[in-house]
Amino acid sequence: MRVAIDTGGTFTDCVYLEGGEIRVLKVFSTPGDPAVAVLDALRLIGAQGAIEVRHGTTIGTNAMLEGRGGPVASVSTAGFEDTIAIGRQTRSDLYDWFAPVPVCLVPRGLRFGVAERVGAGGEVLGTPADGELRDLAEAIRGSGAKAVAISLLFSFANPETEQRVEAALSGLGMPVSAAHRILPEFREYERASTTVVNAYLAPRMQDYLLQLSERVSAKHQGSPLQVMQSSGGIVSARLAAREPVRTVLSGPAGGVLGASRVAGWAGFGRIIGLDMGGTSTDVFLSDAARGGVRRTRESVVAGVPVSVPMLEIHTAGAGGGSMARFDEGGMLRVGPESAGADPGPICFGRGTTATVTDANLLLGRLDEASFLGGSVRLDAERAGKLMREQKGTLASVEEFAAGILRVVETEMEKAIRVISVEQGYDPRESTLVAFGGGGPLHACSLARALRIPTVLIPTMPGALSALGIMLADVVRDHARTVMLADDAVGELRTQFGELEELASAEFAAEGLKGIAEYSLDLRYAGQGYELNVAWDSESPRTSVREFHELHRRRYGFCDVEKPVQIVNLRLRMTAGGEPYAPVGHELRAGDGSGAFCGERKIFFDGKFLTSRLYRRERLVAGDVIPGPAMITEYTSATVLPPGCRATVDAFENLTIAVGAESA
Repeated sequence: MRVAIDTGGTFTDCVYLEGGEIRVLKVFSTPGDPAVAVLDALRLIGAQGAIEVRHGTTIGTNAMLEGRGGPVASVSTAGFEDTIAIGRQTRSDLYDWFAPVPVCLVPRGLRFGVAERVGAGGEVLGTPADGELRDLAEAIRGSGAKAVAISLLFSFANPETEQRVEAALSGLGMPVSAAHRILPEFREYERASTTVVNAYLAPRMQDYLLQLSERVSAKHQGSPLQVMQSSGGIVSARLAAREPVRTVLSGPAGGVLGASRVAGWAGFGRIIGLDMGGTSTDVFLSDAARGGVRRTRESVVAGVPVSVPMLEIHTAGAGGGSMARFDEGGMLRVGPESAGADPGPICFGRGTTATVTDANLLLGRLDEASFLGGSVRLDAERAGKLMREQKGTLASVEEFAAGILRVVETEMEKAIRVISVEQGYDPRESTLVAFGGGGPLHACSLARALRIPTVLIPTMPGALSALGIMLADVVRDHARTVMLADDAVGELRTQFGELEELASAEFAAEGLKGIAEYSLDLRYAGQGYELNVAWDSESPRTSVREFHELHRRRYGFCDVEKPVQIVNLRLRMTAGGEPYAPVGHELRAGDGSGAFCGERKIFFDGKFLTSRLYRRERLVAGDVIPGPAMITEYTSATVLPPGCRATVDAFENLTIAVGAESA
């Protein structure tokens, strides 16, 4: 039995297979100890005996955002201790005299240097004495650090000295992260920064993952715990605890994977994903014709560069729990602060500040009786009372609530433009896939604002991230910096073979057999950044031709006469074994009458309109529902403004023709 559990800011989602069908359970998250909600979910679904538990976690993300990792001691080549604070010359706000200094996770007193030197070609030019390493260990022991990050110059070319330092510090009783293991690639600052982030997260993540793994194993006959990576692949909890930097976007990556799979089953190739949860909204673009969701190695998390592979996701501080307020100028602001799971929105019974969820409830866009299957009662009276006290100079509480939705939808619209228009993609040529607890509530309004013609609401939208985690492949990424001319592109079999041997051994230790994918990072000689293209041992020169074409598509030009440099070799080892594939239902023309359960007033375009209410679990393939309407279900609710039309497809997704009317 495979169970996937995704811990969010407000709810913990559990998806599992029972009798060949996917089931969903949502429980409240337990921020004080997230493991409690995970174990509660396993207990409530009645999981017995040996199971396979997959987990998407926000522990790493929250530790970065809240500054609750570390403290970390960094070890660098002597004379380079402060490069971790100096960073790159590039600045996001070049002419802002008051721009904050780059984030540095290592205070000055915890930066240590080692008298050693490795050349750019890997030659050892100087090495530290054993006594110096003993002194270094004692200094770090008394520094107050809880973890250590080691990143010496050119350790990717020759890790010998870095391995000596690592061995000397291994007896300190704290996590030690070495750059030649975490990121064996060139670019000194990014390698050091990524290693520091790994060390910063290690104490908290190791405690959490290893303890949760032990508790799951004890209750379920030695069952393994696996963790979702930011790159969209699964790894063992043991490896995730050792390299937690690879999990900082663990939960959102599951949503990306789930949305891409569901859209592919439904026949949509190019999609814009919208995952609205309790704390934030994640957006991404996936184009099946161009390899699906793009991955990046140039991410910045909480102001800190992180260069491990990640799915390209853009996050906005706009979630169901985002709190509303008026600034000093009287302007309405929403987020990024969130009420989270505790105290939560006003209507949950404990919160006291108006949130997006409260606004949706007062405007009739949430059904109190069916929210989470009736297991959570929403208190509309309490929400209305407190929101009237907070509406400021606005004429009515409805105007206040509508303003909250307009502001939060504007933030989400801006986020979608970042990953589409600003990347050269026309959103009108994509399908908007909306999921998360709040995505379907706002999908049609956003689609109209961006002139996206079609919206897809997957089955179980509020738990799609957990579904993606359940369907994910086991993946391990390896890389090696080589710095070769392109005439060596046909001579890389030996080096790729060494990477494959390493990855295969890791998979064998987990009882798996994987398939290797090879790629190269290429650039024109003299350029500062690379593009990644596939490598095939049977036709290696194809990689160079593909690089020229990709450069032309990305930047508008290419130069086939200019020398090309091979910077990095990359190997991605994957073990599949998807446990579930949907079976399409026969389409039969229907009007959803079997799912109709009454009428309610919903606020559209400045006024309440009588709208039809449907239960999604009673809809059948082929049903067509016109707006204005609301379709409720266990994990979410879909709002259909006037002029929209929803059709239930063969896989029980809702495909919505948005129409041109304003919402």
